[in-house]
Amino acid sequence: MRYLVLLALSSLLFSCATVRKENVDYQEAGTLWIQTSAEVKALIYQAFNIAKLRLDQDLQKRGRKYNAKKRAIVVDVDETIVDNSPYQAKNILVGREYTSENWAEWIDLADAKALPGAVEFLNYAKSKGVEVFFITNRKQRGYQATMDNLKKLGFPVSKKNLFLRTEEGHSKEKRRQMVMKNYRIVLLMGDSMGDFGPFFETKSMAQRNELTEKYQREFGDKFIVLPNPMYGEWLGSIYDYDYSLSNKKKKKIRRSKLRPY
Repeated sequence: MRYLVLLALSSLLFSCATVRKENVDYQEAGTLWIQTSAEVKALIYQAFNIAKLRLDQDLQKRGRKYNAKKRAIVVDVDETIVDNSPYQAKNILVGREYTSENWAEWIDLADAKALPGAVEFLNYAKSKGVEVFFITNRKQRGYQATMDNLKKLGFPVSKKNLFLRTEEGHSKEKRRQMVMKNYRIVLLMGDSMGDFGPFFETKSMAQRNELTEKYQREFGDKFIVLPNPMYGEWLGSIYDYDYSLSNKKKKKIRRSKLRPY
């Protein structure tokens, strides 16, 4: 009898472990590109070089239009100034999907590394009298760990300029509007279209591309985009933002979007 109970428990544990194991190999190439390629480093340096050029140009402008309010830069955090690819890599290697729980575990480590050129550029902006605001959709529970991580890396962060998500949903517009009450935003920097305005939020894949055409002159001017092939709204739009779909269904949808020849 005891043997049968142990056998049943072992089968149950094995079954649970099997269910939890996910095939997330589709994330492998994007994560490898972020972690190993010289090209991604070049793109990141390019983004911060252009940001510095645009900031310097704006600092030369005079007149009430440009100086009525103090200048500000608004930056996202994840995959914009810090690298979370080790979290993605672990998910792939152990076969697990993103969950709010395992993401929180990563945040609590406060061990994300700075992207190349990020610390230098934001401290340069601060030295020129430009306020930097960090607007991230990390949840409030991770506030202290995020603050500790950014401070450890040398970013000009404080309680007055770090805004985590407090409202439902992922829109950053209310927080941007708070900044705009007292500041003129010179640059918006992020890895997802929602970092640049509410008009991009939760739009279909086709709409996102249409809007990118509409705002094409803003990219490299006021909008500075950082590369992130690992996750984000671009992937959500492919699934029509239905993250409850099975991996099998998601794979079918991804393949249906591929355009051969």
